[in-house]
This record gives sequence, C-alpha cells and structure tokens, in this order.
Amino acid sequence: MQINFHPHTLKLRHPFTISRETRETQDTLIVELTDGTISGYGEATANPYYGTTLESMQNTLKDIVIPEGWKTPALLWESLKDHFKNDTFAQCALDLAAYDYWGKKNKKPVWKMLGLNISNGLYSNYTIGIDTIPKMISKMEEFKSWPIFKIKLGTKDDLEIVRELRKHTNAVFRVDANCAWTAEQTISFSRAFRKLGVEFIEQPLPADKWEDMAKVYKESELPIIADESCIRETDVYDCLETFHGINIKLTKCGGITPALRMISKTKKVNKKVMIGCMTESTVGISAIAQLVPLLDYVDMDGALLLGEDIAFGVKLVEGKPVYPYNSIGSGIALRNAPFKVTI
Repeated sequence: MQINFHPHTLKLRHPFTISRETRETQDTLIVELTDGTISGYGEATANPYYGTTLESMQNTLKDIVIPEGWKTPALLWESLKDHFKNDTFAQCALDLAAYDYWGKKNKKPVWKMLGLNISNGLYSNYTIGIDTIPKMISKMEEFKSWPIFKIKLGTKDDLEIVRELRKHTNAVFRVDANCAWTAEQTISFSRAFRKLGVEFIEQPLPADKWEDMAKVYKESELPIIADESCIRETDVYDCLETFHGINIKLTKCGGITPALRMISKTKKVNKKVMIGCMTESTVGISAIAQLVPLLDYVDMDGALLLGEDIAFGVKLVEGKPVYPYNSIGSGIALRNAPFKVTI
C-alpha cells in the first residue's frame, strides 16, 4: 500500500483567537492510504503549541512501510506504534486514513464497523473565538439557530463577555479558557457562569497545575473538562481524579484507536467524554463523527471555522451531524480545489 500526502494552508472564516494565539490560516495535512483502487483519507492539523508542522508530520510518515494483510486499523496502529512515539499528530492522520479505507473496503460506514448506532441525537457546539464583544456577538449571530456555543475566554473581560453574549441567545454556553485562569478565578467564574446558562468549563488552568485543579474540582459549581491536561491515553487516569470529564482530541492522542480506549476507561468510572477538533477540514471532522454515538459532548465545528474546505463528508446542520446518504468508510471524498463555505 502507498501513502500520499496532500498538504494545505486553509483560510479561516474569521481570525481565530484563543488565550495564547491568533490565527488567520490553518495548515493541515491530508494523508491518503491507497491500494491503487481504494483510498482512505485521514487528517492532522499543524499546531505550534504542540510543535507540529506539515514538514514534521511528513518526515515522520515518509519512511513508513505498511505491512501486508492488516485486518483492522487497531492492529495496524499496534504494529506501527513504535515509529510514532514522538508524533501523535502524524500517527492520527494515518490511523484515520486506515479507518476510512477499512470501511470502504468492507462497503460499510466506520460507525457500523465499530458496532455503533448514529441515532443518539448529539449536537455539536459552534466556537466563538476571542474578539471585541460586538464582533463576538456578530460571529454568534451568523449561526443564530445553533443550540450550543463554545465561548473562548482568557481576557480581563471574561465575565462581561458571557453576560453580553447571553443577551443575544438562549443557546447553551460552554466556556474554554485554554489554561488562562487561576484556581480562584475559576471557582468565582463558576458561580457566575452557572447563573448565565453555562454547561461546563473547559481547561481553566495550565496543564501542570494539578494541586490547584484538585481545589477547583472540589469547589467549582460547574463541571470541569480536561483538554490540555489530557493529551495522550496515559493522561486519562490522572485527569479523572481532578476533572469531571475529558475532551479527547484525535490528533493529540494518535487517532481513533487510542481514543476508543480512552472513552472506555472514562466511561467505566462514570465521567463525561467529549471529542473536540483542532480546526480540521471535513476530512478530520467526518472521522470524529464516527464516534459521536459514544460521547456525552462533541465539538466538531472545525470545517465551519474555515473560509474554505477541501472535502465532502459529514456536515453539521444547526449543530446536528448529517451523514452522507449510503456513505462508506468515514464518508469522505476530496474536492479538487478549495471552495468557499456557505451555510
């Protein structure tokens, strides 16, 4: 089998700001796993916070030899895992491609190959990046029929932002500080945000502040979901002692294969499971969609944060995942050229 690379730099719909950075474009690598007849597609985005670039991912993947006769993506993942010790992003892209190929070869969608049912009715949030309050309101009103918004925070005006946005919608809010707060801020915000219809707080503290997180876990009036503290499978048990749930990113953990194990471990102790995205195109979002039946929350709006996309596949309609009719694999087909996203 052959691995082909399709690197892209995609424009974002709006400049996207979180507590530590602003981006106007997103580099992403589409990995194609092909036998010459069937092609499976996977994706991982570049991310400076995690030291991942288009070049680093291609360098990791360029010498991979796909073993003959692999039967499942999980077995392929295990056979190659030693090669990916320092690059879970590249590992993810190949793993997602393997699942897409596996489903296409068996003429079934991946969710069905996994024994799942996609009728659980879970809705995705749409993310509002940090900006001036009027611009954040404007971004929200572009998707005014959306039932859930994730609000990026980490400014001196966080409480004012949520109060002002609440005046313009009855949607559920989730807030994400991306490590920007202290324990005291988080506990205080939790009291105010609970009254403002916030469902949970995502990663309020820096990832290494475990003692402070233990205090927040005990005193917060809202559930706290781990993100930057839960990167790989080995982080799960530490997080479950100080968070109410985890946000799994396929790119950070190495793909669907380890994500399935992370979900199982978390569910066994009755904690919440979310899968989030990293501004992927429809390729990566369609892979996330295969796991929606296993989740409590999902953040799969990445393709809608783009000003242009590169694939057909699972899409969101007012927050609800819509799967291509009679699709197989992850439902992915690449477009020949970027196109403008329309709602």
